[in-house]
Amino acid sequence: MQAVGLLYFLLLTSLCFDLAQNERNEMSARQRRRLHIRRFRKGSSSNHRSNRQSRIEHTTRTTEAPRLPLVNVDDSIVEIYDSLVDLRGGESSYNVLPGKKGHCSVNGMIMYNKAVWSPKPCLICLCSNGNVVCDETICHPQTCPRTMIPDGECCPVCSDSHSLLDDKPEFSGDSPDPNDPSDPLPLQPSPNQGGEGQSLGREELRFKEEEIHKRKEEQKKNTEEERLKGVQLEDAEAKAEEKRKLYEEEERRIEEEELKRRKQEEENEKNLNEERLLNEGDEEGEEDEEDEEEEEEEEDVLRGDVFRMPSRFPIPVPPIEAPPLPSACSISDNTVSCINAKLTQIPPITDPELTNLELVGNAITSIPDEAFNGILNLERIDFSKNNISSSGIGPQAFKLLKKLKRLYLDGNNLLQIPPDLPSELEELKVNENNLQAIDEDSLSELKNLVTLEMEGNQLSEANVNPLAFISLKSLSYLRLGRNKFRTIPQGLPASIEELYLENNQIEEITELCFNHTRNINVIVLRNNKIDESRIAPLAWINQENLESIDLSYNKLYHVPSYLPKSLLHLVLIGNQIERIPGYVFGHMEPGLEYLYLSFNKLNNDGVDPVSFFGAYHSLREFFLDHNDLKTIPFGIPEMKALHFLRLNDNKIRSVPPERICNSEDDGDSSLEHLHLENNYINTREISPYAFSCIRSYSSIVLKPQKIK
Repeated sequence: MQAVGLLYFLLLTSLCFDLAQNERNEMSARQRRRLHIRRFRKGSSSNHRSNRQSRIEHTTRTTEAPRLPLVNVDDSIVEIYDSLVDLRGGESSYNVLPGKKGHCSVNGMIMYNKAVWSPKPCLICLCSNGNVVCDETICHPQTCPRTMIPDGECCPVCSDSHSLLDDKPEFSGDSPDPNDPSDPLPLQPSPNQGGEGQSLGREELRFKEEEIHKRKEEQKKNTEEERLKGVQLEDAEAKAEEKRKLYEEEERRIEEEELKRRKQEEENEKNLNEERLLNEGDEEGEEDEEDEEEEEEEEDVLRGDVFRMPSRFPIPVPPIEAPPLPSACSISDNTVSCINAKLTQIPPITDPELTNLELVGNAITSIPDEAFNGILNLERIDFSKNNISSSGIGPQAFKLLKKLKRLYLDGNNLLQIPPDLPSELEELKVNENNLQAIDEDSLSELKNLVTLEMEGNQLSEANVNPLAFISLKSLSYLRLGRNKFRTIPQGLPASIEELYLENNQIEEITELCFNHTRNINVIVLRNNKIDESRIAPLAWINQENLESIDLSYNKLYHVPSYLPKSLLHLVLIGNQIERIPGYVFGHMEPGLEYLYLSFNKLNNDGVDPVSFFGAYHSLREFFLDHNDLKTIPFGIPEMKALHFLRLNDNKIRSVPPERICNSEDDGDSSLEHLHLENNYINTREISPYAFSCIRSYSSIVLKPQKIK
């Protein structure tokens, strides 16, 4: 009985030992399989993690979704789905906008139709006809107690002692160290494993060596494939960009043809309407019209060589943006200012609200007909200091500027007045050019012109037509200085108020010069060659509004007679005047107020007490400085309205008590400023009553004086 029990015990022990050994062997095989699978998955994930296509394949493999093949469409690589049956996602809330022609706009990038991308792990998006459809990966639940998400993946996997192989770094050599204690699967046999442990260690060592070799080969292969794919993708993108440009050019060409066709249709329709009115009821006319309509319908048909859209579906015209202004230009309110900006042409501007355009100090040489097409509301243009020539101005350049009031062309190379200037022009400046002539028609349309300046040119009575100014009905301000006139220009308009003819070669003033200029107020003739004997007695004596005459720096020897009755301001500086004739101002009403005789040759013999008759009650400023006077002239105390008296830089030696102030009428004197410096006066000998009529002694200038 004991023997039988012992036998049963041995059999039971042997059976348990066999079961335990089988379980251990089965666990070792399972470990090897899991090691192989995890090594393969880790290598594949690390080699393709940077590639967008591999991420998509890896994610879809996790969810058992269909693969995403690469196909070639129109010589470009596009990612598409084989089937969208398994896509459970709807229209994504991802921040996208539907694009044109099936394209999608994602974060500022254009995705072509059928393009697939992964904006983040576990999310795959597809561009489908302008809409973005995204699908999120669904992970299978894990029953293990501990899970982890490997790098490059989105679904969790079980985390056990064997999973540490995924995170173990690769060996630096070709084969692993069998004695490394950090290896989670030791390759040395344990005492309990015996020969089977040694066999398992050798087998796993060989398996690791093969895996390392395969991984290196696969890395090389994947690197080469990625390089080839990158080159193909760049070529495909370049081809796609080239096709896009060709398509845009074709669209522009089609648009231009469509516009031409519409214009032709409008002209044909207009002609047909006129013909219908002339031949109303004529059957032949109706047949012709039907033929025209048939021809127009035929034009809308698509031909094989030209892509055209039907007229009822016009191609939208994109807005054409003008190029930006040069950096040296500035915009303020309704003004564009490009001063000294080194421009060689007028910048393209399309702003209908613009009213002022300043292009001073550039190198512009021409003004074409279309220069102001986008800025027709201009009121002021300044082209001063450029290189514009008459031949460079288009015949229609200014014609459409109906609101232009002021045009400045100073400092250019013009030979003539620009043609077809707008009739609304009020101010025209063409100073410092090379004007050679003014014809009868040069200014004929400028009936609203108020100011005309043409100084510094080559104008004279020989090349200025006598009828050149006759049509300027509103002209009041005319400047013709620094030219070559020998006489006053003829044909001055009756409306003129101010005339400037300084720095010419005028020698004579005839009786006909100002016959029709009844409103003239100012005449400036300084720096000419006028002699008092060449001024006609009736040249301007009857002018009722002429108040100011400037005859400085001419060839006058005495103050001219027959001055205008209305004269208030007479400037005779820089002549050779030696005498002021008696009663020369006696006929003036209300009387001369300003008389400037500086820098002449007056002495005491040329000034009489009656020289200022008619001006005693009105003269306010009297300049006699820089002459040859030895004493203070007679008549100064009688000038009750005098405020300013200049007698400096003469040869005066004394100031008698009664020559400036009259002690009896000190209360009536208005004298405020007195200059007597640079004479030969001994200031210690001046009487204390000599300046008693002057209100403030600080306004009397006596020093310095010359040495005797």
